[in-house]
Amino acid sequence: MNRVLAIVSVLGRDQKGVVARISTHIAEQNINIEDIEQRVVRGQFLMDMLVDITDATVSLDELITGLLAIGHEIGMEIRVTLHGERERKRVGVLVSKESHCLEQLIADSRAGLLHGDLVTVLGNHETLRPIAEAAGIPFAWFPSEDKAAHEAFILEQLYAAGADVVVLARYMQILTSTLCQPFAGRIINIHPSLLPYFPGANPYRRAWEDGVRVTGCTAHFVTEELDAGPIILQDVFHIDVGVDGVDDVRRKGRSLEGAVLSRALQLYLNNEVVVINGKVVFKPGMRTLLRDLGGSPGPAL
Repeated sequence: MNRVLAIVSVLGRDQKGVVARISTHIAEQNINIEDIEQRVVRGQFLMDMLVDITDATVSLDELITGLLAIGHEIGMEIRVTLHGERERKRVGVLVSKESHCLEQLIADSRAGLLHGDLVTVLGNHETLRPIAEAAGIPFAWFPSEDKAAHEAFILEQLYAAGADVVVLARYMQILTSTLCQPFAGRIINIHPSLLPYFPGANPYRRAWEDGVRVTGCTAHFVTEELDAGPIILQDVFHIDVGVDGVDDVRRKGRSLEGAVLSRALQLYLNNEVVVINGKVVFKPGMRTLLRDLGGSPGPAL
């Protein structure tokens, strides 16, 4: 008989007795704990627990209900993620005219690196339609001169596509609350600098003009404050001051942007990151537990 495995994830204010309370409850249901990882970050307790529920004496619904009740009592979020369920998040991609980030996402999707599906590409220009449609992804665009009308169009299209998460693949537009609020915590952007340095426009030129020797790009969650959302990933490259021109700096940066954006999306789709007090924290056990399970988790229940 095949085993039924799951991950129990816990997040909340650190307090005494959490591990004992949850472990005791799970053991009482004849569920075996196979591995556990935990840490405390900024006063917040995080735990991922790999469990075998094959011989559980309660149904899955009863297990989830019991753990939710414990979470409510102790003021913590508790989720159960089944391994083997293949429900995938739906990804909406916003673009402008630059193609390299969209091309990287498409390539990584084809390679099976994204535990999600690229369901729509939306833009403020028609430039990238051929790339999206060649990959079999629906494309739509609306000019952004009237920002309110443009964002209303984008929001309508994202809802129509059933997007769970939004990726800004060099979208080059500042988002307002129209998009930020309904997708709060679910919009990922790539910015061509090592934030918080050089936010806003022309970051590569500004780094070159300032004689910076190391710069890079940043994948971050989007908030209504420009380029100030929680940072997910960063990568760097060197500038040969006095030799490199601004075009050299842009070229070096572009070679990193797509990879960093795609990797950040992969972390999100795999439930490997969580935001605590405005900072992105890698979940303590997800990476190793997922490796041991041989893949990505299913949907949170």
